[in-house]
Amino acid sequence: MWSGRFREPLDAEFERWQRSFPFDWRLLPQELAASTAHAKMIAAAGILSADELATIERGLAAIAAKADSLGDAWLRSNEVAEDIHHFVELTLTEEIGPLALKLHTGRSRNEQIATDMRLFVRGQIDAITAALKNWLTALIEQAESAGDAVMPSYTHLQRAEPVLVAHWLLAYVEMLLRDADRLADCRKRLNLCPLGSGAVAGATLALDRTIAAKALDFDGPTYNSMDATSDRDFAVEFTQTLAQLGLHISRFAEELTLYSTAEFGFLDLPERFATGSSAMPQKKNPDLTELIRGKSGRLLGASNSLMMLIKGLPLAYNKDLQEGQEPAFDAADTMRGMLAVLPGFTRALRFRYEQMFAASQLGFLNAMAAATYLVHKGVAFRKAHEKVGNAVRYALEKGCELGDLPLEELKQFGDEFAEDFFPAVTLQATLDCHDVIGGTATARVKTALATAKERVALISTAGGTYALA
Repeated sequence: MWSGRFREPLDAEFERWQRSFPFDWRLLPQELAASTAHAKMIAAAGILSADELATIERGLAAIAAKADSLGDAWLRSNEVAEDIHHFVELTLTEEIGPLALKLHTGRSRNEQIATDMRLFVRGQIDAITAALKNWLTALIEQAESAGDAVMPSYTHLQRAEPVLVAHWLLAYVEMLLRDADRLADCRKRLNLCPLGSGAVAGATLALDRTIAAKALDFDGPTYNSMDATSDRDFAVEFTQTLAQLGLHISRFAEELTLYSTAEFGFLDLPERFATGSSAMPQKKNPDLTELIRGKSGRLLGASNSLMMLIKGLPLAYNKDLQEGQEPAFDAADTMRGMLAVLPGFTRALRFRYEQMFAASQLGFLNAMAAATYLVHKGVAFRKAHEKVGNAVRYALEKGCELGDLPLEELKQFGDEFAEDFFPAVTLQATLDCHDVIGGTATARVKTALATAKERVALISTAGGTYALA
């Protein structure tokens, strides 16, 4: 592709080592789409005749058909192409002859890879968002199925207050809805077309860049050629967003791992998503949730790799950027793999509501409700906290719960205690005293569940044409 300048052939080992085709072959759909858009743009500039444009379009379509027919093995077996751009040029030449060489008029591989990667990331965002929406639906289905079931909540891994199981599940729905928003934001920012940027300073032909942008469903052309050819912050943002999503998934996986232990006993892991031990016949291991935790670290690694790659690069394009493709590919593959199994796993979960209910009755989870009771009696909260704390210590010594203490014994901690204390600290009353937006009161959770369903339904899965490659 640059032999006119060079007298020596490439060192054979270096040539094999520096090729990106062994991994960027997967950008074929994006490269064919971008090449078709570029052909239309240079045809409008008078570089291609109508017949030549039609021939090039037919040739590019023939390559796509051959890839569909022969599969990845046909692509990956090529040992000549340096990169996906070179592969398409070589293959198009086989299809239509020397006319294929006119296609590179007015463009550079620098803008080609920038365009291909934007198309790839955009398509992956659409696919991941659709999969995330499916998992969100599964979480909401579980929350609906839980009904009024109760479980302990925890701070510092110590029992804190009772909450509805649905409320706990909706906490993850909130996290994932923010992740869906982040993906949408990333998609919006990257959706500009680099074609026409040339190698660094812009195309040397009077190209109408809006032609390519419209053909590829971009919102418009990029604004600066140097930025367009060297920018990869869209890939950084994409991998960072996937890393954040992975952290949320990992937290969910960690809680399920804990809750499935005999020590908690809140959850019976579905057997089709678990494995046993090769040594201990009784074991059922939470492989799915453990792998999810591990893969979240892989996502963080991809994001960090990209940032380290870019942090010291001068403008504009540098060959270092070739190393940015594999972390983006791996992060997308990893997240799509996680989201492929999570909906089915989530729908198969079976919670032990009776054990959760029993755990919610023990450990003074109504202490906050007891303090609130005293506040309604006119006691300052700090004093109410102290009085209830003393009552808790007394109950611990007696080996009972707050609600089991006789009224005459409660009164030693404050004259404000009366018969109406006992209905104020039942499990239902303890739940329903959290009657604020975002609280675990039964009516509030019912409203939150309906709202969550509406918000999930509004998630846009644009379904880009160049999504999966």
